[in-house]
Amino acid sequence: MRRVKGVRKMVVKSATKKRLMELGVEEIFAHKLATDRNMDDIKKMAIEEVAQAVGLGKDDDRFVTVMNVIRELSAQRRKRTSRKVTIRARSFEVDDYEVGLTKFNVLNHELVPHQELVPIEDEVETLSPWGLMEEDEETGETRIRKELLPKIHMSDPIIQVIKETEEKAEMEQAGEDEDFTPRPAGWLADRVLKVIRQSPSAGVTVAYRLIVEGTN
Repeated sequence: MRRVKGVRKMVVKSATKKRLMELGVEEIFAHKLATDRNMDDIKKMAIEEVAQAVGLGKDDDRFVTVMNVIRELSAQRRKRTSRKVTIRARSFEVDDYEVGLTKFNVLNHELVPHQELVPIEDEVETLSPWGLMEEDEETGETRIRKELLPKIHMSDPIIQVIKETEEKAEMEQAGEDEDFTPRPAGWLADRVLKVIRQSPSAGVTVAYRLIVEGTN
């Protein structure tokens, strides 16, 4: 980035732009991505950052093409030994995960308990001992009353770190999948978060929270 007489000037990395175009990115979007960014910077961008940079909606086919190119680039980066989000590598014996351009990963703070998403397919089994199951009067099917769980807003820093971590891991895994499409916006809504606290006196305690978009 250069300054001309006190004015900040955006610089397009020509080599980065050329490489993106060779990989199939349209020139106008390659130009926008390569402005003040090199290839390593682009590989670290979250989905929302890419959408904002190129000025496209996430459902746009052109955006999907751009994301597929970035995934191919990301797939060439070093692979992690685990996708699990961790508070302490020493406690859980997993690798800390780099979080895009985030300067501080709140999940790595020693005062923050370990937190992870409960897989959707495991929610019934996980929550059944907590008295949250009920039979729907109309359909007769059993459902989980997840709305009774304590809430955590999607904008919470912890949820944002988990979101970015999951999406980055997904990008790397899908690098060679031509049919892959990004997750829709708001995919974390109504998901269950597992919170594990360790205490010298109480031992290990487990709690669950519901991720919500609204304030209620």
